[in-house]
Amino acid sequence: MPLHRRDVLLAGSGLALAGGRARAQGGALRLGVLTDMSGPYRDLTGPGSFAGARQAAEEFSAATGMAVEVIVGDHQNKPDVGANIARQWFDREGVEAIVDLPNSAVALAVSGIAREKNKVVLGSGVGSTVFTGAQCSPNSIQFTYDTYMLAKGTGDALVKQGADSWFFITADYAFGHALQADTSRFVEAAGGKVLGAARYPFPATTDFSSFLLQAQSSRAKVIGLANAGADLINCIKQAREFGLLRSGVKLACLLMTVVDSIALGLPEAQGLLMTESFYWDLNDRTRAFAERVKGKRQGAVVHASCAGCYGVTLHYLKAVKDLGLERARASGLEVVNRMKAMPTDDDAFGPGRIREDGRKLTPGYLFQVKSPAESRGPFDVHKLVATTPAEEAARPLAEGGCPFVRT
Repeated sequence: MPLHRRDVLLAGSGLALAGGRARAQGGALRLGVLTDMSGPYRDLTGPGSFAGARQAAEEFSAATGMAVEVIVGDHQNKPDVGANIARQWFDREGVEAIVDLPNSAVALAVSGIAREKNKVVLGSGVGSTVFTGAQCSPNSIQFTYDTYMLAKGTGDALVKQGADSWFFITADYAFGHALQADTSRFVEAAGGKVLGAARYPFPATTDFSSFLLQAQSSRAKVIGLANAGADLINCIKQAREFGLLRSGVKLACLLMTVVDSIALGLPEAQGLLMTESFYWDLNDRTRAFAERVKGKRQGAVVHASCAGCYGVTLHYLKAVKDLGLERARASGLEVVNRMKAMPTDDDAFGPGRIREDGRKLTPGYLFQVKSPAESRGPFDVHKLVATTPAEEAARPLAEGGCPFVRT
């Protein structure tokens, strides 16, 4: 089994422990950030997610005196690797909750294990709506976003601009499938048409030329990119190289983040639309959070997964304190139920609540990438175009099909 990159990250936090140690000493509560430290989602999650969880643990420990330890593991975007790490953490390393879980296939595998062992999953990077739908778990939370929110925000906006025929390029796993399905629903409901789709092997694809040519041949007005991270950036760059954007085709970046905008550069990314639940410069509270955590980001931008891991970890710790540490360790289900009963409030997202199916209700913010002339600094890359209220940004509870929820 691949070892977690904890030894490398130990110097960055007094809360992180080197790999292979036994249970947390001195009765400390132990959390594990299971994320992508080496693959296509590393820049969107990875060290940033670890930083957010550590920030929450440090603030909570300073305020309450409760000892909290945070470790990190690399799931390599492989469900079997993620499942093996989760079992080791739960069975041998005293981990009570697993945080983040980008890659929905990994998240679903780990969620099942946590339910079996009555532990907790605090999803920040997980995107598929299946996570709070047909495969929901009473031991799991989906905090930062989901494919319904992304599809509604970006899909609706483009169809209203007249971009009413679509072709999808889709990562061939649970997240990509859900993102394509949810976006197709909104496109068709608005009177648009889906002309086709191409699924590519994930995470083994870097050359998207054949898929882009299929999209071009369909004569669709929009190419919907149902992917993220390095794959999304490669698709955008290759689409520009092929002259697709000069020919009038629009790109729908269905999970694009501030990290991608910076990586592409404003001359390449300007004008693109995306939906997110967090932006560092959104308001006074988000700026305050970004200022506190920026030292852990080592010069990188504070992104949504960092914020999500901060928010969900802080809320979890509040619920543990409310229950008492002994009761919290005895039942992850009881902790999650307490998290749902308590209102959420943190500097990254403000006030909110967690619904019965485990979905944290969060507004969806439609952003447009600024032009170079509009930007005031290296991280000043987005401008707010529209806001979808939290209750509307989440799929209606009755439509989810979560088996333990009565509607």
